[in-house]
Amino acid sequence: MRIKWWKVVGLAGVVGVAATGVIVARAERKRRAYTPEEIREKLRTRHAIAQDPTSRGSRSSDS
Repeated sequence: MRIKWWKVVGLAGVVGVAATGVIVARAERKRRAYTPEEIREKLRTRHAIAQDPTSRGSRSSDS
């Protein structure tokens, strides 16, 4: 019994799509697990870091 190559390729494609769906669903569940307070705190922290002039890698010249 010979399996045609296009069947193998098609099956691999279906498996790939299913695996991608699992990964996306897992990431979505993880993202939705945050409480609104946790999200606000993370955003405030990121904003404070972005406003800090030393966080952007700019250095004053020492010479």
